Amino acid sequence: MNQANRVVRAAAVQIAPSLDSADGTVAKVCDAIAEAASRGAQLAVFPETFVPYYPYFSFIRPPFEQGPEHLLLYERAVAVPGPVTHAVGAAARRHGVVVVLGVNERDHGSLYNTQLVFDADGELILKRRKITPTYHERMVWGQGDASGLKVVDSAVGRLGALACWEHYNPLARYALMAQHEEIHAAQFPGSMVGQVFADQMEVTIRHHALESGCFVVNATGWLTDAQVEAITPDPERRKALRGGCFTAIVSPEGKLLAEPLRSGEGMVVADLDLALITKRKRMMDSVGHYARPELLSLMIDPRQTSPMQSQVQAMETRGAEPSSQPLEQP
Repeated sequence: MNQANRVVRAAAVQIAPSLDSADGTVAKVCDAIAEAASRGAQLAVFPETFVPYYPYFSFIRPPFEQGPEHLLLYERAVAVPGPVTHAVGAAARRHGVVVVLGVNERDHGSLYNTQLVFDADGELILKRRKITPTYHERMVWGQGDASGLKVVDSAVGRLGALACWEHYNPLARYALMAQHEEIHAAQFPGSMVGQVFADQMEVTIRHHALESGCFVVNATGWLTDAQVEAITPDPERRKALRGGCFTAIVSPEGKLLAEPLRSGEGMVVADLDLALITKRKRMMDSVGHYARPELLSLMIDPRQTSPMQSQVQAMETRGAEPSSQPLEQP
């Protein structure tokens, strides 16, 4: 279909996770997918590491207090693929919705901040890990690599995703821009830091929309008063788990396409007229006619990292042919 004739309805979802179980949060995700579809949405974006929940404990507790809650997060974390991905994929397929979901992924002895993209047929078309966890998050998650810095073709168009402060990494954003993303899924935890976090988030996502010439669909999480009280009995620490929500949808011209959601549960729904991408890029295409690649360019290593590599893999990486002959002794 010609881009000028494409309109995609998107939903940015702001809901509270279940702090008691991973299954409870997954059920809320599937219900929200159904609700988004009932409102005509073809794309639904959920908050950062929403399943089973964002590790809010790591922001307000010193490391020596985090052990029990960190271990509980290991127990509830998501295997990819696994029961959670099967359930969400089935919901995406049932309702014909592209879904972007943040999860705590468990890979043997490590946890990762992972973004999953399911196409409208339920297929998992992207799994990427946050490149560098931010500040307190480094006590919880391992580091990702550049193998996930991909824009994928989906039923709603070319889709890219970044998590939270990855949007402050201009080269990570540029990697997606250079792959001509049409829709960018942004995810933040929400219910943290206060109003300053929401203010910074607004500036960040609106700037990315302008600079990349794409739509940004941003989802933040939400904690109820009861959940904040359950996370910590300390009134001072509870203050750090307030505010910080800005669920919104932004056009390539930097305009908010609907009233943002700053508190409570709900979803922001808007129509994305993809013709606006060309309208914006006609004036300023950061990776096209406005770029100067002979002066400035990005080099990226897209290989998936591994703690172990066979000799054959190592030699192929260096461009050499592996030899079956024994090495000569000096």
